[in-house]
Amino acid sequence: MRKRAMGAAAHLAALSALAVAVTACGGGGDKAAPSAAPTGSSGATAPAAQGGKLVIWADPNRVKALKPFAEQFGTDNGVTVEVKEISKDNQQVFLTASQQGSGPDIMVGAHDWIGNLVQNGAIDPVNLTEEQKAAFPEIAMKAVTFNGQVYAAPYAVENIALIRNTDLAPDAPATIEDLVAKGKALKEAGKVKEVLCLPVAQKGDAFHVYPIFASGGGALFGATSTGDPDPKKVLVGSADSVKAFDRLKELGEKGEGALKTSITNENYIATFAAKKCAFLISGPWAMGDVKKGGFPYDITPVPSFKGGKPATPFVGVQSFFVAAKGKNKALAQEFVANYVTNKDVAKALYAADPRPPALTAALQEVQAADADAGKFMEAGKNGFPMPAIPEMAAIWEPFGIAEAAVVKGGDPAKSAEAAQKAIDSSIKN
Repeated sequence: MRKRAMGAAAHLAALSALAVAVTACGGGGDKAAPSAAPTGSSGATAPAAQGGKLVIWADPNRVKALKPFAEQFGTDNGVTVEVKEISKDNQQVFLTASQQGSGPDIMVGAHDWIGNLVQNGAIDPVNLTEEQKAAFPEIAMKAVTFNGQVYAAPYAVENIALIRNTDLAPDAPATIEDLVAKGKALKEAGKVKEVLCLPVAQKGDAFHVYPIFASGGGALFGATSTGDPDPKKVLVGSADSVKAFDRLKELGEKGEGALKTSITNENYIATFAAKKCAFLISGPWAMGDVKKGGFPYDITPVPSFKGGKPATPFVGVQSFFVAAKGKNKALAQEFVANYVTNKDVAKALYAADPRPPALTAALQEVQAADADAGKFMEAGKNGFPMPAIPEMAAIWEPFGIAEAAVVKGGDPAKSAEAAQKAIDSSIKN
């Protein structure tokens, strides 16, 4: 997986391997056929009039999954549905097209785009009823809510967790200290090459290390009166965050050796799959390679430091947006509010591209065939929705540089201060 420099969308492409592996191993061989249009829809939008064209943009992996039941929606509603592949810089391509009046009616992407899309007038609120909202876990609805309005229909929820080789580590570690102790013992015994497989690389990786940083007391932003991240209160350089960076230094190359810049997004999953590491901190996108490793494994929450705060992972919610400048907004609202949110459609989406469904009823059914989906959801149930504010883009690079610096043995206070200054300068605080 690539570093989260571009937000939650950066992980979408790497999920393609999971789609094949989980379907094969989780009873997905009998893929659900696209459902007929949902009956008894309770959404706030009225059914769209027949005729017209609906244009949907999505990344390459999602296009294949969407086409069959997008076409079914078109047949059931007497309209033409075009699903177009956007393979690079999806958010920016959508924004540019929106400003030029040449964009789609529906865009599929990560919830942490919302702040930027709203700021640029590119998306409309989605008209979900209270009953529909209640059909999703609270964390999913929180993620797609911005300034008190719902701006997307959640489709899938994903987060990182601790994946471990149970041949090497039969018991889930209760704390980070336990994990490190077990990893070091295995390394000293010659059974593994690395204590922990978590990508740091030369420029850091805020996404993967965030649970450990949070457990150490660190934070990115303060909160507004409504509990949302406050971009005017950047806390990366706060005293508590300095302490958290110090904990990362203790785990780093001149400390326990658990965090290393030689472990990257290009090799961390492969190292674990090759049994050279007992512990992997990653997400559903890793499971295709993990299964190919041919060893038993388990998925549990990332543990916290002993006496520390919870190790809360970022939670990403893949979503459907209604374009503010689309040519068929009524039809787009019907598709997003009343079709994507239907259980049968959610299950068909999962069967075509198995990432944990956001819809609770669909998740409950697929868990029977895919225990991993439920375990990832359990690991992220108390997670932290990726901040959807535009200012989040300013966090990734300075934070990552500070992380890499302390992992190499650098001064936590100086590294945190430099990151804080860079972030404040970028967002003009």
